[in-house]
Amino acid sequence: MIYGNNEPPLTISLDDQELRMRLQAGRFLTTIHDIVLDGKKHRVIPRDFSLDPVRDFPLHVDFLRLGQGSKIRVSVPLHVLNAETAPGVKRGGTVNIVTHAVDLEVPADNIPQYLEADVGALDINGSLHLTSIKLPANVRLITREDATVVTIVPPSGYNEEQKAAAGAAPAAGAAPAAGAAAPAAGAAKAPAADKKK
Repeated sequence: MIYGNNEPPLTISLDDQELRMRLQAGRFLTTIHDIVLDGKKHRVIPRDFSLDPVRDFPLHVDFLRLGQGSKIRVSVPLHVLNAETAPGVKRGGTVNIVTHAVDLEVPADNIPQYLEADVGALDINGSLHLTSIKLPANVRLITREDATVVTIVPPSGYNEEQKAAAGAAPAAGAAPAAGAAAPAAGAAKAPAADKKK
């Protein structure tokens, strides 16, 4: 079905093989298509589709008709850059992608294929927020600006090692106090031993 742009909705039929191919190619919901019906060209973008739950073939697609200078809301994937050079990864951490796609309002003629998240400077427990990602011109965020998009997760056992290292320093400083208490305890035992003899 084609709808929108203050025109009546149109029910259409699509070639099943071509539709499957386009769905499998990726970026289906962010690609503009021209559909010609009865000699009239309709500039559209897919907004939703449904698949057969068993055989996984397309059952229905909704297309939004685009007028001149239209702005639309799209969900754009996030590509992580420089993960292998991040200090946190070099120290055994793992890149954790918190947000896989970012919701944007964009001009229909200028839909970005993806946004780039550069994690090359992140250390263990470091995070990158949406405010750190450069947006193309005329693009507005719909997702919260302070949203965390990527973190560097510590390796297993890292937190325990950090606690042990932090605990070792105060324990070393407290050693003389513990040694001072030991003779007092020994002194208390000595008279009791004399009484037994």
